[in-house]
Formats: sequence, C-alpha cells, structure tokens
Amino acid sequence: MRIALIGYGKMGRILEEIAEQRGHEIVLRATSDAPVSPSHFPECDVAIEFSVPKAAVSNILACFEANIPVVCGTTGWYNRIPEVRNYVEEHQGALLYASNFSLGVNVFNLILEFASEKLKRTEEYLPSMEESHHIHKLDAPSGTALTLADTVLDQFKDLDGWTDKNEPNKLNIDSIREGEIFGIHEVSFTSDNDKIQLKHEALNRKGFASGAVRAAEWLKDRQGLFTMNDLLQSVLK
Repeated sequence: MRIALIGYGKMGRILEEIAEQRGHEIVLRATSDAPVSPSHFPECDVAIEFSVPKAAVSNILACFEANIPVVCGTTGWYNRIPEVRNYVEEHQGALLYASNFSLGVNVFNLILEFASEKLKRTEEYLPSMEESHHIHKLDAPSGTALTLADTVLDQFKDLDGWTDKNEPNKLNIDSIREGEIFGIHEVSFTSDNDKIQLKHEALNRKGFASGAVRAAEWLKDRQGLFTMNDLLQSVLK
C-alpha cells in the first residue's frame, strides 16, 4: 500500500519503520504543526493520523475529501464523534479510530470486560485503576485508561460505592508520570477478603505502530466508521 503519515514524531517514525517492514511505501510525511488539506495528498491508499487533538478532526475531514481511508490514533476529540460519523456518511468515507492500537491492549480490554461482568455479579468487588506513562505524556488519565474505564463502567454502573467521589460517573484512576515508561495499565478488583489485579505493560512503541499498520491494511477498501473491536473480530475469529 501507499501510506500517508499525518504526524511525524516518534510514533510516526516507528510507523514508517513497521510499514516498510510489511512491504508498504510511505508517500507523505506531514508534521503535526498544522492541519493538512486535501491538496496535500499524493496518490495513496490510506492515511495514518497521529497528530494533536486540535488538528485531528480537520485532518480526518481532509482525508475524506481526498477519498482516502484514515486510521486515527489521536485522542482528545471524541466529543465530536457524532459530527465525524455524519461526515463519514456524507463522504462515504472510512475511519478506524482507537485510543490504543496495540493488539495486546485490545485483547486485554476483552479480558477486562469478561472479568468485570463476572465480578460485578458477586456484589463483593469494587474496581479501581492505576496507569503509568513517561514524563512527556501530556494527558492524564491516558486515552487508553479512559477506554478501559468505560469497559468497567459498562458493568459496574449500577453498583454503588465504586466511583470517583468527585466525579460520580467515572472510575477512580490514579495517573503516574515518571521516567520513560511506555505504558502500564493495571485494574484492581478489591473485596473485603482479597484483590484481583489485571495488568498490561507496553515494552516499547512498536506494538502500537504494528497495530495501526494492521488497522490500515484492514481498512483499505472498506467504508464506514470502525474501532479496533471490528478489526479484532477478523483477527480472533
């Protein structure tokens, strides 16, 4: 495939490495300094967008106008998903977005969904989360932590006593920023008698990049709005 990279920082360079290892060609390397426009795109099969929240939606729309499917790993714009969904339908575009493209994290989320559903039924366990990242990460909690928290919330929303006291509809998440940690997410389920902990730790950025490139391969020639759950249905069937 011919791939356009929108956002060419550390992740963009690793995406380039992984894409070329998988036999693809990078035909555009755009920085995150300003949104791209449809005229920026050479002939390409798909775009992978890892920029900044303020530019993400503009970049996605530029891809739609250029008739290019787009994989988006930028977070912080999800309040505009209904608007973007309308653009997908209007332009017959294709978008796959995720807070984390690591296949491991997404399988971890499925495990968390199963565990949350079973433990909630006992009415004995209360969930909490700790997430750790490097000191350069700007958002806290991480987008991945919020996605995992939503999975827990879907099961525990009717059980009193587990939510953040200051924000009644959110899971209590302890965010740590230190060193050069790539990403650790640990969910605990605690009762009066014991504690169950589920943990995912990223050892480098290649897992994120590999998943994003696989998402781009999957998205090519499709139309609609997708998440990693749609990709996993193909990978895990």
